[in-house]
Amino acid sequence: MAVDALDTRILRLLIEQPRTSVREYARILGIARGTLQARLDRLEREGVITGTGPFLSPAALGHPVLAFVHIEVTQGHLDEVGDALAEVPEIVEAFSITGAGDLLTRVVARDNGHLEDVVQRLIQLPGVVRTRTEMALRERVPHRLLPLVESVGRAVGERR
Repeated sequence: MAVDALDTRILRLLIEQPRTSVREYARILGIARGTLQARLDRLEREGVITGTGPFLSPAALGHPVLAFVHIEVTQGHLDEVGDALAEVPEIVEAFSITGAGDLLTRVVARDNGHLEDVVQRLIQLPGVVRTRTEMALRERVPHRLLPLVESVGRAVGERR
């Protein structure tokens, strides 16, 4: 699905101010409430907005490839590499980790060639020693928090 400039403004606003009313969003954006509602309905129908968080689908935004890239960093350069990773739009998450490697990133791409381009960009960052990429084949458990919330609630109830 193609996302235009107005869609991008809408999505940014939803992320930055998720608890604002549709009327207020329309006022901030300077568009009619009906226009905004039609855009929101289309984004939901097309799978771009997948929840009220809002949760956005990289695949629906044209980036269906998901990979986890482990990055080994030269000692003392973790912060600089982390800052540089924030400039790569295809990196949707990055964590410093223990074990083999220093950083774990979640990377989305349009296709395998695009993924290779992103990895090559990462390899060229000052302070990056090497990378290791693992491709995700299929999501088995989508991001969720409700089961955790219910579990914590049950545990609190049992302690009383």
